[in-house]
Amino acid sequence: MEETTKPRRTGRLPRMVPSPDLLDGLERTTAFDRPIGALSKAVRRKLGPGKLRDFLHGVPIGHPLHPALAMVSFGCWLSTAVLDMTKADPRASRSLIVAGLGSALPTAAAGLTDWSTLHREQQRVGLVHAVTNLAAAVFYTGSLVMRMAGREQAGRTLAYAGLGAASAGGYLGGHMAYRQAAGANHAESVGHLVPLGWHDLCVLKELPNGRPVRRQLGYIDLFVLRLGDGVHVLADNCSHLAGPLHQGQVTVEDGDPCVVCPWHGSVFRISDGSVVHGPATSRQPAFQTRLRPDGVVQVRPAE
Repeated sequence: MEETTKPRRTGRLPRMVPSPDLLDGLERTTAFDRPIGALSKAVRRKLGPGKLRDFLHGVPIGHPLHPALAMVSFGCWLSTAVLDMTKADPRASRSLIVAGLGSALPTAAAGLTDWSTLHREQQRVGLVHAVTNLAAAVFYTGSLVMRMAGREQAGRTLAYAGLGAASAGGYLGGHMAYRQAAGANHAESVGHLVPLGWHDLCVLKELPNGRPVRRQLGYIDLFVLRLGDGVHVLADNCSHLAGPLHQGQVTVEDGDPCVVCPWHGSVFRISDGSVVHGPATSRQPAFQTRLRPDGVVQVRPAE
């Protein structure tokens, strides 16, 4: 009698989240590049530089505003699911849905502002992230309408669908933040890579007056600007998306010399690296400088 062999179990659990390969493919998809380019340009043109754009980027709080606002909407909607599963007072569920929808608008505004200044691979994932969150808002709006019409079961079903869409959007947002480094500080580690103490950088007379240049301290790129006998030094890679600051324009804001990143227009105060205008929200690492009697400029990370 012929034996039949059963397939051996590997113990592998079914995949509950998208494969990284799938998301890598999404980053490389060019099908929507034309509308992405048009929309991001329209958003930047509509907002322009100013306090509103800085606020939506999160410059006043020192990190992107969008993730903090997104926690409010998702928290309200997740709490709605808990109340629905426990058959709590329907009025409480409706209140949470309204609160989540109310916070979704400023969340979307902040997210769209950030998205408009990302690089193209990030924007491709961000577009799908926005669509899933829009679907979540539509589901929750329908859920609220059903509940107000007395159709509680239909309202709960739509709310669960909305939570699924919001969870998918959150997963994509996490991919953008942790895999693609959208919103992360791209210059934070520079100061920690420099040994303690003063280091020779270059000779003062080699630096052009009033025009930024790039110099290297070991393998670290530095933005160097000579103004008369004074020298200002910052990390060269912009904290927003690592743009080369030495290629940027030197300008004056409120009487202080500043540099404008050539990639996305972030403005940093040259004296201490603080953010004057976004999209950057993180301070640019600054270096202290001194001049040796023989004219050699020395630097060390600012304390």
